[in-house]
Amino acid sequence: MNRTDYDKVIERAVEIQKEWRNIPAPGRGDLIRVFGNELRDVIMPIGNAIMKDAKKIRAEAVGEVQEAIDMCDFAVGLSRQLYGLTIQSERPQHKLQEIYNPLGVVGVITAFNFPCAVWAWNHCLAMVCGNSVVWKGSPKAKNVTEICKKSWDRAVEKTFPEPWFKFKDLLQVVDGDKAEAEWMADDSRINLLSATGSTAMGKALAPRVSARMGKALYELGGNNGMIVSDKANIDLAVRGIVFGAVGTAGQRCTTLRRLIVHESVYEDLMSKLKPAYASLPVGDNFEESTLVGPLINQESVDRMQSVLEQAKAKGYTVHGGDVVEGCSVRPAIVEATEQCDLIKTETFAPILYVLKYSDLDEAINIHNAVPQGLSSCIFTDSVQEAELFTSAIGSDCGIVNINIGPSGAEIGGAFGGEKDTGGGRESGSDAWKQYMRRSTVTINYGKSLPLAQGIKFGD
Repeated sequence: MNRTDYDKVIERAVEIQKEWRNIPAPGRGDLIRVFGNELRDVIMPIGNAIMKDAKKIRAEAVGEVQEAIDMCDFAVGLSRQLYGLTIQSERPQHKLQEIYNPLGVVGVITAFNFPCAVWAWNHCLAMVCGNSVVWKGSPKAKNVTEICKKSWDRAVEKTFPEPWFKFKDLLQVVDGDKAEAEWMADDSRINLLSATGSTAMGKALAPRVSARMGKALYELGGNNGMIVSDKANIDLAVRGIVFGAVGTAGQRCTTLRRLIVHESVYEDLMSKLKPAYASLPVGDNFEESTLVGPLINQESVDRMQSVLEQAKAKGYTVHGGDVVEGCSVRPAIVEATEQCDLIKTETFAPILYVLKYSDLDEAINIHNAVPQGLSSCIFTDSVQEAELFTSAIGSDCGIVNINIGPSGAEIGGAFGGEKDTGGGRESGSDAWKQYMRRSTVTINYGKSLPLAQGIKFGD
């Protein structure tokens, strides 16, 4: 996209948001309700587009669209629950309130691996909160972006007949890559920039947004760990490990990448995990029997192979990881002796590093000793261990799970992580507040003017 066309998109987003903010929030929710029904009608076409663009297997692709539909339902209910607070004033005949108003234009940058759901997290909340959205989808997922935009346009047309069809411009698409992302980061007309991608991408954009004192919401890389205790249900843990580590061919920000196993159950677990990996159907993601589809491109395949060669050079034992055909690669297990820099660096591929520990404090220290802080989990039947892991001295991640893997979060809870993951929160809970401007309002309904803190100023 050239700069002139980009500026027209942003100018239009600013203009139409000024009209949209005047629609009551429940009315904005009506549009999201219709949009959710539109998505229900095209769940398979969008799923097929995700399979084509992102190379997901069918179950995961359709599940991603369902997540967008669920997000619509959540946002419709939220449109009647954008609550503020009433606060007791220390001054007589005064009242304090917190009120929330729309920010303006929300810019959304999404990655190839979740080309529909992550956009929906942002779009649905931004819309019911009274904002317009400018969406730069992944260049690797243009088919998904196009069909989602068409679904939105149909929803607007059904909700607002002429002359209100202009509201289709509440969502506009920026077609581009790095340059367009930088334009959005630099653009003071974008009141909130939500960017999903690698930590490197976030670190490149963050100084640009900060330079204009802009608001940002980052969902960046993860290096997610699972602790398997000597008090764990090992069969349950193996099931959690396999989906967490190989789902979406290891191309999730919540993919399980580090497995930290108590030394007393290590051999038992590995004796079950290695054959489970060896039996995984790998290949064409359009085949119903396939559980592990291809990596997104040859560059990703080459990167995975390079990392595995480095692991072998360190003396680590590597199981699997061989190229099956094209970009289809068998998931790898790497038995490591220490958590080196290679393990601390996220590789966006199905590589699972396995480490031993002897006591829980050691396991938590290993778990937290990486730059990323997205998702975490522990498998244990000990209440004490579970509670410790969720406490202040436990996991330092934004997502903390007990007896389930790190992947597959529900929309009801806020999604996001700490440290190099960026600190953002999207989807459920009170994530909607990031899409609004908070004002503290003081109302004096008396006939005097007392000051706070009991200050006396003149007579």
